[in-house]
Amino acid sequence: MTKTVSSNQKYSIDAFFSGVGGIELGFEQTGEFSVVYANEFDKNARETYELNHPTTPLDGRDIHDVQPDELPDADVMMGGFPCQAFSIAGYRKGFEDERGDLFFELLKLIQVKRPRVVFIENVKNLVTHDKGNTFKVIREALVENGYYIKWKVLNSKDYGNVPQNRERIYVVGFKSFDDFNDFKFPDEIQLTNTIHDVIDFDGKKDESLYYKEGKQPFYSTLERDVNSTDTVYQWRRQYVRENKSGLVPTLTANMGTGGHNVPIIFTNSGEIRKLTPKETFNAQGYPKDFKLPEIANSQLYKQAGNSVVVPVIRRIAENIAGALNSNEYIDNDIKQGKYALIYSNLNSRFEGESFVRMYADSKEKLKDTIENDSVPLISDEDYLKLVQKKKQAEFYMIEKV
Repeated sequence: MTKTVSSNQKYSIDAFFSGVGGIELGFEQTGEFSVVYANEFDKNARETYELNHPTTPLDGRDIHDVQPDELPDADVMMGGFPCQAFSIAGYRKGFEDERGDLFFELLKLIQVKRPRVVFIENVKNLVTHDKGNTFKVIREALVENGYYIKWKVLNSKDYGNVPQNRERIYVVGFKSFDDFNDFKFPDEIQLTNTIHDVIDFDGKKDESLYYKEGKQPFYSTLERDVNSTDTVYQWRRQYVRENKSGLVPTLTANMGTGGHNVPIIFTNSGEIRKLTPKETFNAQGYPKDFKLPEIANSQLYKQAGNSVVVPVIRRIAENIAGALNSNEYIDNDIKQGKYALIYSNLNSRFEGESFVRMYADSKEKLKDTIENDSVPLISDEDYLKLVQKKKQAEFYMIEKV
């Protein structure tokens, strides 16, 4: 077994788009991983990160300015990259396009550093964006660079024992087939925590968080519709939405700043208020001792809304560590060829696995290899239809690399 660079014999991490460090925190909580480099461009997020991770080397540069030879070698490279518009055509033209998406900047570093594991977290809709084209490009980019990948959409209420309805996609890629084969996503667990474990319905909070008659023009609507201490509501610009499931609704980066999706509660004293920034971090599963700097609440809400559910990350990281601990690791060179035969198995639209079975200099050779295989070879058009139908499917595709 090879553990790289970390002096305490933990698996080392290079982290990008770190935010306040939620992904790293989940990995570190396992006791198996140590962050040797982190990168975050937003200055306010860096302030929160540094307050809670004072010994972690934190780089504040834009990822476009980070060169591979500046990074320490690491076992894991990770990032919850911002979900911006993807340019499929731009990717096919190469990585020199200045409009290239941030995922491709991360991919450039992965290509050079070749970490044993790649970990990506993103919004659930990444799978269906552009009718499935976006995730197809991400999936193919990873497997064509030698990674065996598995992905799954997990909801924090089902996999983290966190009372928030938050679905995210998690992608784990391994350089070693043995690691890949030994890894599985965690099973569902019972939700025992409630909103009363993450929200204080009794204590008095800062006056600015409260809605009052004469303070907001829509207060009469809130007074009429917000009346239970067993749920969390949202103000949706013109009306109140009650989350009848008894969960915190999916937290967003613009919560608490006015506008829509503002989480609000009816306190035990009969008052109506927004969640505090600390409560939004609680609803993401951050530990009670996680520190928040003295910066604008709007920035703290943004940080919480952009962050991850830490217990879900920890459970995935535990399974990653289990796979790595089970195998001796040797980084084999990527097989060369103009074309790749990519195997994929979709359990549904939101769960699957994929890897390159072989490379060759001609499509014909790859087709001959699977001539008698029961797994069909499909086209790009067939693939997009499968994704839209949400069906289970096992198939091959041939892509130029």
